[in-house]
Amino acid sequence: MRSGIINLQNCHSIAIMGGTFDPIHNGHLVTAEAVRHRFKVDKVIFMPTGNPAHKTNKKVTHHEHRYLMTVLATMRNEDFDVSRIEIDRPGITYTIDTIEELKRQCRPDVRLYFITGADAIHQIFTWKDPEKLLTLCDFVAVTRPGYKKNTLFEEIGEIQEKFASRIHYMEVPALAISSSDIRKRIQNNAPIKYLVPQAVEDYIQKFELYVDEMEKEVKFVLSIDTMKEKLQSALSIKRYIHTMAVIDEAIKLAEIYGSQQDRQKAEVAALLHDCAKNYPEDLKLRLCKEYHIDLDDIMKAQTDLIHPFLGAEIAKREYLVDDEEILGAIRYHTTGKANMTLLEKIIFIADFIEPSRDSFEGLDEARRLAYLDLDMAMRYILEQTIAFVKKRDLQLHSLSVEALDYYKSK
Repeated sequence: MRSGIINLQNCHSIAIMGGTFDPIHNGHLVTAEAVRHRFKVDKVIFMPTGNPAHKTNKKVTHHEHRYLMTVLATMRNEDFDVSRIEIDRPGITYTIDTIEELKRQCRPDVRLYFITGADAIHQIFTWKDPEKLLTLCDFVAVTRPGYKKNTLFEEIGEIQEKFASRIHYMEVPALAISSSDIRKRIQNNAPIKYLVPQAVEDYIQKFELYVDEMEKEVKFVLSIDTMKEKLQSALSIKRYIHTMAVIDEAIKLAEIYGSQQDRQKAEVAALLHDCAKNYPEDLKLRLCKEYHIDLDDIMKAQTDLIHPFLGAEIAKREYLVDDEEILGAIRYHTTGKANMTLLEKIIFIADFIEPSRDSFEGLDEARRLAYLDLDMAMRYILEQTIAFVKKRDLQLHSLSVEALDYYKSK
C-alpha cells in the first residue's frame, strides 16, 4: 500500500486528476490514461478531495474509504499515484491551495495539467482565486461524447484571450460512467462489475459502502442455522415449536413496520427470546449470581420472570450476540418497559400473538391491533397481561406498570 508521499522532483510535467472518487470508476482511469498519453506527462496524480467547497451540502463518503479505493484502482499503473494533500488538509478544500502546494513540491519548471469536467469550466469564476489559478496550470476539460461543445469553446476562447491561459478539450467515451450512477446501482442491487476495477468492487462489498444504513446486512458470529441447532438441545419440543412460531410472527411485523435490518434482528431476537426458559430453577438462580444479574424481590418470588433477563445474557455469552437492540428485545419480552424500541415491541407482541397459541380471551383483538398500530397493540396486551396477573393473585412487576402508564399516555 502506498504511503501517500510522492517524490515529484524528477517530473517535468504532471496531470492532476481531482475528484471525490465516490467511488472511483473505470471512466476516471480511462480519462487519466488518455490525458497521460496525449500530453506525455510523467505522472498522473489522483487527488481525492477532502471537504470539497462545492459539495458542502452533500453527503460524501469518509475520505479514508475514498482514498483507499483510489489507491486500489491505480496501484497497477506505475504512471499513476495518489496524493493525500487534500484529505489531510483541514477545512474546506480549494483547488488553488492544492496547486500551490504541488508547485512547492515540484521542480520550478514543472508544467501542471489540471483535469476537470467540462461543466467546471463554465463555473471556473466561482472558484477561489480563479484568475491566479488560470495562470498556474493548464486545464484539460474532459467530457463524454454528445456534449454541447459550442458554448464551451466560446468560453474557452474568452478565457484564453483574457488570461493567456491554456485550456484543452478532450472527449472521453468512458465518461458515460458516473459515480452517482454507480451509487444508485448499488442501492438498487444492480451489478457494477466492469464499471469499477475488481479491487474497488470488492472493497465496496466488504465495507458495505453506498448501502442504506437500514438495509445493511446484520452479521452474527454464529449462523442462524447453528443457533437453531444449539437451541434445540436447550428447549423442550413444545417450547421450540413456540419459538419457531414467534420467529414467523416477528418477521411479518418487521417486514411491515421496519427495514431489512429490523427483519434480520427480529429473527435472531425471536429465536433466542426463550433460550433460558427451560433451565432448571436452581440453574437460573446460580447463573444469575454468576453473571451478576440483579434480581428484585418480585423476580425472586416469581422465578418465571427471570428467564428473559438471563436469556439476554445467555444470548450474549453462548450465542455470541453482541447487538444491544437484540439483547434488549430478549430482556424485556415478558415484562415490557416504557418507551420500547421497535424491535422490543415486535418481539413482545409476537410472543403474545404467535399462531401456535391456543385461543384465549383477547388474543384475536391483540392480533388485529398488531397489524394496525404497534403502540395500540402494546397498550392492549399490557392491559390483558396485567389483568391476568391480578386474577392469579401474582405480583405485578414495576416494569410492566411503567410500560402500561407510558402507552396509555401516548
